[in-house]
Amino acid sequence: MPELPEVETVRRGLQPVLEGARLVKVKARRPDLRFPFPERFSERLAGKTVTALGRRAKYLTMHIENGPVLICHLGMSGSFRIEAAESSDVPGAFHHERPKSAAHDHVVFDVVSPSDERSRVIFNDPRRFGFMLFAEGAPDTHPMLAGLGIEPTGNALGGPLLASLLKGRRSPLKAALLDQRLIAGLGNIYVAEALWRAGLSPLREAGTIAGSAKKAKEQSARLAEAIRSVIADAIAAGGSSLRDYVQADGSLGYFQHSFAVYDREGEPCPKPGCRGHIERIVQSGRSTFYCRACQR
Repeated sequence: MPELPEVETVRRGLQPVLEGARLVKVKARRPDLRFPFPERFSERLAGKTVTALGRRAKYLTMHIENGPVLICHLGMSGSFRIEAAESSDVPGAFHHERPKSAAHDHVVFDVVSPSDERSRVIFNDPRRFGFMLFAEGAPDTHPMLAGLGIEPTGNALGGPLLASLLKGRRSPLKAALLDQRLIAGLGNIYVAEALWRAGLSPLREAGTIAGSAKKAKEQSARLAEAIRSVIADAIAAGGSSLRDYVQADGSLGYFQHSFAVYDREGEPCPKPGCRGHIERIVQSGRSTFYCRACQR
């Protein structure tokens, strides 16, 4: 499942083509993906201008002039690609052959920019776990977005705020960080990497870093900084190319080459001076990678 850095990378790739562009024609080639398309889906978008392309957690939000907000989720295998309307060439270099079939091109947006440049944005989703829904009012009131926690980007997430979110929680620290009601958009990969950077065990009780003692304050501050930095680094690297994830131009992200613990079971811990090895355990049915020696 693409995580926040991948979705943000896709947003940045689509932004120059979609923001300010007019949706000349929108075609849904099937009645549904994970959910049925909204009624009059194509009619309500065609002819409208995209005023902004945003992101909330792992969701893309396409703001339409005098229209609804289109909420898009990539699901497990969804991706966007950009083509020139008169050809099938995809800009950008490929690091691996693109495994997408045109049979899975389910939504096509024909767009024209303010300078009259024509492009085509195509949503491809072989497994059809992605979706596109309308938010009639403010996006944050939509059931898919309502109740999401703070974004793990920027400086808003600091030690005191993180401590307040985790206070009194007896669940494992990793499970608490994956709770989208607390922090929106964190996923399995980046939680594992952030906990390693912060030197904290995924198994420890979440509330132990939310106390008033100096050590707890230092731990919450260290973890908040680790979360922000790992997300920022992943976005800068274009995300992680795992299974089906590709950027909007067809190229792949590189952050997987910087993984310290994720999917590195049995390898020496890369932290200087640590003699431990990366272990894999299962928490709530998902793989957790960490170093028992330096993550306490």
